[in-house]
Amino acid sequence: MATVPEELRGRWVPDILGSPFESLTLPLTADWQGDVVATLVRRRPTRFAGLRTAFGDAAGWDVLYVHGWSDYFFQTELAEFWEGRGARFFALDLRKYGRSLRADQTPGYAASLDVYDEDLEAALTVMGHGADSENRSRRLLLMGHSTGALTLSLWADRHPGRADALVLNSPWLEFQAGAIARRAIAPLANIGARIDPGGQLPNVDLGFYSRAVSKAMDGEWEYNTDWRPARGFPAHPAWLAAVLAGHARVDEGLSITAPVLSLVSARSTLSATWSPAMLSSDIVLVVDDIAEHSLKLAPTVTVARIDGALHDVLLSRPAVRATAYAEIARWASAYLD
Repeated sequence: MATVPEELRGRWVPDILGSPFESLTLPLTADWQGDVVATLVRRRPTRFAGLRTAFGDAAGWDVLYVHGWSDYFFQTELAEFWEGRGARFFALDLRKYGRSLRADQTPGYAASLDVYDEDLEAALTVMGHGADSENRSRRLLLMGHSTGALTLSLWADRHPGRADALVLNSPWLEFQAGAIARRAIAPLANIGARIDPGGQLPNVDLGFYSRAVSKAMDGEWEYNTDWRPARGFPAHPAWLAAVLAGHARVDEGLSITAPVLSLVSARSTLSATWSPAMLSSDIVLVVDDIAEHSLKLAPTVTVARIDGALHDVLLSRPAVRATAYAEIARWASAYLD
């Protein structure tokens, strides 16, 4: 296992989620807004996890989870699921998100999705999966949601052999209006990124997704609304251009060398007015497009359509989550052995 560089040898501290979660601040290269960090979160195995760690179908695996846009890691149930299958679980709050967001920083801002290579490399190095790690004794599963899933897919394509498996939760692989609209909008986004990269784009988030998720409304989840605001972070031209560039790369076809599981809802409900159907469907992405584009990621892709699922499949109603976790478990028993 590679030695962790001195600059990454921080101290694990109790996390905001409480025991057994801990977090570690990862210093990154400063940018135009000053110091930049990412934050690695881990779930320490409980005293009763020994047999699962030794004999579960994910024994010998490390899982790294990456959140989506306007989000951060708070899904303790997900960590418990992977520990229950024998894996060690980690999650990463990317720069300018969640635990990594600092005062006077633009939340979620990135001019290229490739910038997150540094965040991922810092986390993987601490986990023992750095670029210079030799003779790894454990295998690596990357798991991401939405924009995080897009970021991980692109990273895995550029770094063949580094990840041994990917699980994608509603990966944002195509623009909601489709490829034709994306190709028309991309040049305008690129011009905006050059002229005013940090300018604020119109907010098209009407807050319906938060209504479906938040316990304060029609959902069941409690979280920090400063880190996951009701109508999302303001979007910027540079960020939009970066995402559209990522979509174009997926559209051309990737060659991820690891098996991929893509979880998506069975249906989409995209509307400017609230509907009860939004409590049981994806109201962010066109799921048919995502399912189709998932097949462009790798030679071996499994697509699981989950009836009644929200955009974040693992924040859906309990019965729907149970179905999704069962799908992951079935896939894991086949591909993680």
